Amino acid sequence: MRKLVLFSILHFLPMSLFAQAEIEKQIQTQFIMVEDGGMVQLPEGVFSIQGTLSVDGKKRVTIKGAGKEKTILNFKSQTEGAEGLRVTDGQDIVLQDFSVIDAKGDAIKVQKVDGITFRNIKTAWTAKDSEKNGAYGLYPVQCTRVLIEGSEAIGASDAGIYVGQSDRVVVRKSRAYQNVAGIEIENTTNAEVYENEATGNTGGVLVFDLPGLPKKQGGNVKVYNNHIHKNNYRNFAPKGNMVATVPAGTGVIILATSHVEVTGNRIEGHKTVSVAIASYLMTEIPIQDKEYNPFPSNIFLHQNTYQQTRSAPDLKNRLGQLLMLKFKGKTPHVVYDGILNPALVGADGRYKPEYRICVEEKNIRFTDLDAGNKFKALSHNPAHMNCRQTPLKMVEP
Repeated sequence: MRKLVLFSILHFLPMSLFAQAEIEKQIQTQFIMVEDGGMVQLPEGVFSIQGTLSVDGKKRVTIKGAGKEKTILNFKSQTEGAEGLRVTDGQDIVLQDFSVIDAKGDAIKVQKVDGITFRNIKTAWTAKDSEKNGAYGLYPVQCTRVLIEGSEAIGASDAGIYVGQSDRVVVRKSRAYQNVAGIEIENTTNAEVYENEATGNTGGVLVFDLPGLPKKQGGNVKVYNNHIHKNNYRNFAPKGNMVATVPAGTGVIILATSHVEVTGNRIEGHKTVSVAIASYLMTEIPIQDKEYNPFPSNIFLHQNTYQQTRSAPDLKNRLGQLLMLKFKGKTPHVVYDGILNPALVGADGRYKPEYRICVEEKNIRFTDLDAGNKFKALSHNPAHMNCRQTPLKMVEP
């Protein structure tokens, strides 16, 4: 039988009876003292926390609140630490039924954990679109067997739901809104993103491979059956962050990664572009990582539904300016920059079949910009990209 660690109810009488520091101490003590295979039960209430809470080296531990609207860890007065809650070097950890609000930095960071579940978790910043908000809401990095379900993320200055350098990932039935990036999968392998809602962000869903990271290449990522809509929020990321380059009004961006399938999604109401497929070279940021591959390949878009809003693209962004210049406000649903990896090109000057970017969609505007050739062969609805790749087979964590 699992061991259960409960807080004494005396520790959670009205806040006026006990100092905030004492309550924080009691919570942290429970995180330290819980044995492998045990549970920490967080009771109902709003608890003001001034320093990072940490869980380190635990196995098969559940931290469970009374509900994400009932158990709230409020870090608005935080003076110490870079995260709200930090979980490290563990195995089979479950975080469930509580909220982390107004953390000084990232809300919940989980690093080097094999088996992490976020279930019915909420992260939020109450300051509207502030670059001082923490970068990430739900933030598993360098993890294996990641499950995020029934959760929500609001107000992150980078990504609300972010999974980085991880393997065997599922993000499902969750909601991200009013972040710069709603959901971001970065340098991550074997990931499924499905039945989520991304709305009111700058960009809805991002699948990126970036340079300079310990895990060099992601891929085998399937984004399906999501509702990605009205992500037209202004970009409030701090200058210099990668997501600061994302134009407001973007549904999906696939950047410099391979083996990505996007299918069955409703992608609606974006002012700049519904789906962008691009090389890292489009960012014009110098690449110092010699092992990094900046080109996308083996991408398959099919059976999505699109509805583009009729308004000007984000003119504060270079991509938005380019689309306005080339398309006078009637931007394509799907844009591919057309920059090719020379190592993957066949005798016909196009990608070999196994590496092709395939857009098998009906009744959409689709453009290959030919950006690598100074837009000389820009092509609308290019026939050579109406092709198929093998649908991805996924393995859940």
